[in-house]
Amino acid sequence: MTTAQLAALAAHRSLLSTEELAAQLTLRPQSIRKRYSQTGAYFCLRPVKMPNGRLMWPADALEQLAGGK
Repeated sequence: MTTAQLAALAAHRSLLSTEELAAQLTLRPQSIRKRYSQTGAYFCLRPVKMPNGRLMWPADALEQLAGGK
């Protein structure tokens, strides 16, 4: 799936998978997972942990990171 396709999917949802968030931030998903395991968040972003163990991140993550909320 391309970055443009991931961005289009994200626009219609309120949560992003770790892979989708990484694509938007041009990072590897493992970088986000590592930071989360070390600190419990990716900078100021806190994910929702799904029952199957997947992490789902807020769809407005870029705005939160840019705005420093």
